Amino acid sequence: MKSLTEYLWFNTPNRRDYINITDTVQELVRKSGVKEGICLVNAMHITASVFINDDESGLIEDFDDWLEEIAPHQPVSKYRHNRTGEDNADAHIKRQIMGREVVVAITNGKLDFGPWEQIFYGEFDGRRRKRVLVKIIGE
Repeated sequence: MKSLTEYLWFNTPNRRDYINITDTVQELVRKSGVKEGICLVNAMHITASVFINDDESGLIEDFDDWLEEIAPHQPVSKYRHNRTGEDNADAHIKRQIMGREVVVAITNGKLDFGPWEQIFYGEFDGRRRKRVLVKIIGE
């Protein structure tokens, strides 16, 4: 069995950002040499997410608007978590909604997606360094 573990690092300029990481992950699958297996992509911070959806700018903006409606950043005083001196309670909630990780099958050395599927890193409390784990296992 083959395996590869890599970390992707992000330091986004904005509080909330959405980055398509599909090509980077596919390149790591190629590097691993795995032809049949699985690929785990995991946001290793509690205010960031990894999710799969369509890479369409209107949809990404819709996600962002929807998340802000559900868990608006302001007023920060509305969240008990922020009484600890933080201002990111909304980011924790957004991460919970969008998810921690994805697992994608690898078939014939490629990520085996459905139509339009892409992998995204979602940042909800940016402007500091965070990482994503990519773990590839298979034959």
